[in-house]
Amino acid sequence: MLVILFCIVLLILLVSWAKLNPFLAFLLVSITAGLMLGIPINKVTASVQKGIGEILGSLLIIICLGAMLGKLVAASGAAQKIAEVLVNAVGQKYIQWALVAAGFIIGIPLFYGIGFVLMVPLIFSLVYKYKLPAVWIGLPMIASLSVTHGFLPPHPSPSALVALFHANMATTFVYGLCIAIPTIILAGPVFASFLKKIPSEPLATFRAEEMPADKLPSGFISFFTALLPVMLLMLTAFFPYLGVTNEKALKVMAFLGDPSIVMLIALIVATYTLGIKQGRSMSVLGVNYVDAVKDISLILLIIAGSGAFKEVLTTSGVSNEIANSLKSFNMPPLVLGWVIAAIIRVSLGSATVAGLTAAGIVSSLVVSEHVNPNLMVLSIGAGSLAFSHVNDSGFWLFKEYFNLSIKDTFKSWSVMESLVSVIGLGGVLILNLFV
Repeated sequence: MLVILFCIVLLILLVSWAKLNPFLAFLLVSITAGLMLGIPINKVTASVQKGIGEILGSLLIIICLGAMLGKLVAASGAAQKIAEVLVNAVGQKYIQWALVAAGFIIGIPLFYGIGFVLMVPLIFSLVYKYKLPAVWIGLPMIASLSVTHGFLPPHPSPSALVALFHANMATTFVYGLCIAIPTIILAGPVFASFLKKIPSEPLATFRAEEMPADKLPSGFISFFTALLPVMLLMLTAFFPYLGVTNEKALKVMAFLGDPSIVMLIALIVATYTLGIKQGRSMSVLGVNYVDAVKDISLILLIIAGSGAFKEVLTTSGVSNEIANSLKSFNMPPLVLGWVIAAIIRVSLGSATVAGLTAAGIVSSLVVSEHVNPNLMVLSIGAGSLAFSHVNDSGFWLFKEYFNLSIKDTFKSWSVMESLVSVIGLGGVLILNLFV
């Protein structure tokens, strides 16, 4: 624990005080942590490389294609059109709540990373057009995505926990909805009302000059293209429940439902609907795509660095040591599951790793203590979202996209994640009194 604390403090100092590039800071801290935690000196760099490869392997295609789609949605005027339609429908006064609802609906079928890069252009278009505080309007939608990621199946971690505890996915989903809605309201719009003065100048890649109304794509084309990834993922998510048993059809839908393929299809469609159909040449579109990747290159490196740090801590076995030391604590199983997941989350940064590691530790308690398995899924899911900081790729994704200082990212993103975690646990304990 002392080694982890030292490395986290060192990382914060290197980035905030020494002004070192975050990617280089992550590399230095990862190597330092590996050596201090006893990983053989000839295997430290291999662990770093494995961590970088694993996290980029799962996120590189999604983030790059998402950035290209976002750039096109902004540059074509589609984001401007969507913003106008939303504001006209609910009024500028309630636009924040409209985004919260959109984030919640989209977040159910959509992986967090995809939802983030998909919805950021919409958030920024409203920020620029109506001169709204970026964090105030953006954080509630991000809270919706985060809650659905940690609480609700079919997201990877909750789905895996349902299987591990032999819970009922439908029941867990219903309980999760009961907890998720008040959690989002309190950690989203209510908390964000205190953040209106946080200065934020979001990434320019998603900022497009306001276009005249006659040059904008239609509302249907704008919404259809921007939400196509959501529709494709929802289709593939519900396909198994349609009673189809043909093996080839199931394999095809599994292929089409892969997030990378979904984003690729969405970008191809957008290239036509928001590009060629609007009279933009492929050379112009190519420049837009190159610019989009350039703008997120540092974000990719930072995420890679966080992956290296996580892998070093995992390889050293420190997560298992922490969990085993907490297993002997005398506390209610639902609270114990939350505490173990929360501490691993703070130590390693990965919500998925924290959730699955904690589940392995407390799985025997679910049977021996007659704990409701559906509530244990939600308790561990809430714990896995606890205090997100510099070792979490989501922290850096939010910081860099919204162009915030480290301090302001802690005040907004980290506190929001902590509120989600604590309120989620409170909801679980309240439900436990009635079910």
